Amino acid sequence: MAHFSFQRGDQVEICSKLDGFFGSYYEATVVANMGTNYVIQYRNLVEEFNESEPLKETVKASEVRPLPPEIRGVHSAVFHVDDRIDAYDLDGWWVGTVSSEDNGSGFHSVFFEYTGQELEYPVLNLRVHQDWRNGKWVSSKKTKRGAVR
Repeated sequence: MAHFSFQRGDQVEICSKLDGFFGSYYEATVVANMGTNYVIQYRNLVEEFNESEPLKETVKASEVRPLPPEIRGVHSAVFHVDDRIDAYDLDGWWVGTVSSEDNGSGFHSVFFEYTGQELEYPVLNLRVHQDWRNGKWVSSKKTKRGAVR
């Protein structure tokens, strides 16, 4: 696996591996690079006993990735059944699969394999799922010819 180093001030996403949060990503800022770990400050999560204080944590380097780029040429409302997407909910992005398409309501049903839940989301709360592999972004969105971008 390629090593990618982040520095203080870099905007990143944290891929949670904790029970109940597996398959979710939270935006954060790097506070310190400690080699195999990072001290990060979450953008939307706060301290349990002081909600005015952003939550800071030490996380493993393997749980940190850059913010994914916006995929150009893919309109956010163009999602189809079985597309891998991220749905914004509970202050983070959760990986799921479109289980029913927008039928004019502006909502898609999304199935989350990690929790077994199916929930509805407005298309504005969905994005194409992308994986960070070997220092490069790999999109799950297919082109018209069926190739993955």
